[in-house]
Amino acid sequence: MSQAKKALTFTTRPGHSVSGDIIVPGDKSVSHRSIMFGSLANGTTHIKGFLPGQDCLATMNCFKAMGIEIEGPDSDHNVTVHGKGLHGLSQPKEQLDIGNSGTSIRLLSGILAGQQFSSSMAGDVSLNKRPMARVVEPLQLMAANISAREDGTPPVVCQGLAENQKLKAIDYILPMASAQVKSCVILAGMYAEGVTSVIEPGITRDHTERMLTAFGYPVTVEKNIDGDEQKTRISIEGGHELTACDIQIPGDISSATFFMVAGLIAKSGQLTIRNVGMNPTRIGAINILKAMQGDLTIINERMAGGEPVADIVVKASQLQGIDISERDVPLAIDEFPAIFIAAACANGTTRLRGAEELRVKESDRIQAMADGLVELGIECTVFDDGIDITGGEIGSGTIHSHDDHRIAMSFAISSLRATGSITILDCDNVATSFPNFVSLANEVGLSITQA
Repeated sequence: MSQAKKALTFTTRPGHSVSGDIIVPGDKSVSHRSIMFGSLANGTTHIKGFLPGQDCLATMNCFKAMGIEIEGPDSDHNVTVHGKGLHGLSQPKEQLDIGNSGTSIRLLSGILAGQQFSSSMAGDVSLNKRPMARVVEPLQLMAANISAREDGTPPVVCQGLAENQKLKAIDYILPMASAQVKSCVILAGMYAEGVTSVIEPGITRDHTERMLTAFGYPVTVEKNIDGDEQKTRISIEGGHELTACDIQIPGDISSATFFMVAGLIAKSGQLTIRNVGMNPTRIGAINILKAMQGDLTIINERMAGGEPVADIVVKASQLQGIDISERDVPLAIDEFPAIFIAAACANGTTRLRGAEELRVKESDRIQAMADGLVELGIECTVFDDGIDITGGEIGSGTIHSHDDHRIAMSFAISSLRATGSITILDCDNVATSFPNFVSLANEVGLSITQA
């Protein structure tokens, strides 16, 4: 009988200075969508800078299982997708394995809802605990025959549409700002009869709208709905086509945030992070870290593949605690674990509210981060929708990452200010988003071993 694979553990030693000139991996959100839209487009799509993390590879493997020919990624992270059009997918022979990727299962739900074949999706233990009712319910309103378990968790099962049946266009008001739910409904709208509209109550990442436009599919975006500058309506008419194009994927700002925080909390040094995606719906972390008096300079701003990119120069800073603007919460929702480490190193107390979405990520990120920070001697007070963190001296201890890649990487960065070693358990899922995290971190001055 074979032994179960031992979970990956990080062990860190205290650090001091951070310096270097680095490039972080390609943006995960854009990488997912490039595979999806390339598969549904007419013609061949060439992708540069694809993120070969496990989440994006799960998306790729799902489309391969539905008959799409995909080449790569090669050693330069190039991928070629031979699209078959909106109606070119074929029924997978078995349940689609989504791994740990919430983006994959939620966006694919919108695509599979419009197909005439049956399908089922599930993932690993962590993913199979995540809420899917938020996408199942609007898709059911569109007349999709789709369901999840009684408690709203995966597997997600689509029975498929009858021949000549189309989804029904809807006007949908998102209960909370969510790029994944918005994108799911928009993608289903490509298969609907009429115009489907989604109204979002707060700004969320707009990679789906940008990439649909790049592939030639018309999308209408109306801002300032009902006089509310936070409210946006996105509309899409069914029946148009996607046309293959070339995609240059920028560096992932979520990955860059770990190194922005590392550069700021280090006792000395300067770090340059190249080719970072600067999509205005993703720059909440930069806004927050600047408000904490972090020395961040944006240089060499330019456009690549329809997305703004730039280089970021980070210098060691004495951060100050702040009340985080709720306006920045959806713009930094994936970056908060790293921001919490910045707060732990700041003078005074940092307060976050309006972030209940953090409770239903790969882990309950509010509680998981609070537990880890308290283990290291940092004072925290947890609320339903946020946390107060009072900066102080980071000690040593053992951290449970709860199989959450961002929890693991955040506490690895905290070692720069720790008084002793930190052991971080269950770090396997770091490979889902940042396969070379440890080597890049050690290159700039951290000390992380893995076993």
